[in-house]
Amino acid sequence: MNHAVPEASENPTPLVLDAAAVTRLLPPAAAADALAAALRDGLDPESAAPRSAVPVPAGELLLMPAASASWAGVKVAGVAPGNPARGLPRITGSYLLLDGPTLRPVAVLDGAALTTLRTPAVSALAIRHLTAPGRPVRLLLFGSGPQAYGHLAAVLAEREVTEVVVVARDPGRAARLAAHARELGVPKARTGTAGDVPDADLVVCCTTARTPLFDGRLVAPGATVVAVGSHEPDARETDSELVRRSAVYVESRAAAAREAGDLLIPEAEGVIGPGHRAGTLAELVSGRAAPPGPAVPRLFKSVGMAWEDLAVAVAVYGAARTDYGRSG
Repeated sequence: MNHAVPEASENPTPLVLDAAAVTRLLPPAAAADALAAALRDGLDPESAAPRSAVPVPAGELLLMPAASASWAGVKVAGVAPGNPARGLPRITGSYLLLDGPTLRPVAVLDGAALTTLRTPAVSALAIRHLTAPGRPVRLLLFGSGPQAYGHLAAVLAEREVTEVVVVARDPGRAARLAAHARELGVPKARTGTAGDVPDADLVVCCTTARTPLFDGRLVAPGATVVAVGSHEPDARETDSELVRRSAVYVESRAAAAREAGDLLIPEAEGVIGPGHRAGTLAELVSGRAAPPGPAVPRLFKSVGMAWEDLAVAVAVYGAARTDYGRSG
């Protein structure tokens, strides 16, 4: 995370980067590159600090700190399940980025926008390693919220997409996301159902579901499934059969053991053992783990980690300082 940006002492007043700035400054592929660079620089996700979750009347407060030699940061996020009914985002919050040696604040970023950028970037990095480069994919996307839009952009930045099928509880929102995919140049984009799973090369799940979205027996051998919607041990988007069939990859074995209900529930059922992991994101990036052959599905389960927020926030800050230098 040693990006070439001015030191904190050169900028005593923290930059304030709103949602529009965060989205504009760093495209999805660059965010994925920042994550890969952090892992190649030796960051160990297994030793990363766990998130703290505090129940509150409106939902849940999450505290996510992370640090390296050069940088430190903390995200305070709110998860308010009642917000969408009020026309407000479900995820709220702010990110405070600090200079590592002095712990002086250098920037405050919109936390929801950072999450909307970071989570698809993590998925994109996994997709780089779990899907064949140069091979067009048919994308099945579960969800129609900000993460669904973010994941659509991230997948398009990584792979050629010949078809997008959107599955969501709200037909109108699903149709709007499909129309957005057509505007982005996808030849075919439509709404669909879980019955479209067998035809998908890439299935992305970014919902608030607490129970499986589809029958895991339907996923084709060699297809990739990315599940990012939950970080609770009793919630999942995929079923036990898919997990049993799949080569499973995670951000961190320790984080998955704490929070990945998609894996913990099958373990509790006795369907898989606790060692049912083919590798981690760091092992994929370093080449220590490789995708399996075409006979089995690949499942990447993400719970979201604080080191990812820090890596992407540093990259956004670097882009902001460069942008400021051009306009100053």
